[in-house]
Amino acid sequence: MLLLTTVGRRSGRRHTVPLLFLHEGGTLVVVASYGGRDRHPAWYLNLVAEPEVRVQLSGRRIKGRARTAEPKERASWWPRVVDAYGGYAVYQTRTERLIPVVLIDASSPEVP
Repeated sequence: MLLLTTVGRRSGRRHTVPLLFLHEGGTLVVVASYGGRDRHPAWYLNLVAEPEVRVQLSGRRIKGRARTAEPKERASWWPRVVDAYGGYAVYQTRTERLIPVVLIDASSPEVP
């Protein structure tokens, strides 16, 4: 689990959510599944509006820049995501929206 902090697109306040994640090098991968609901979770809408995020992982707090995976990237990551947590495949069957895979460049220095 990691803690992802985004800036509210309406309020401007910081919001933190716990998320499952995968990683490869300096990239963290999270999934905006929202349990298969027909709308995106608020944290995803927040990072689309403001991609600069903060991540807390293993006691470290780092800055990152988030973006939605491009179709080829998503196709590459989706099987790995489902392998890590099979619930994502179930969630995708519950909605017509394509569940976003989010890539976070977490190579920025630690935040005090």
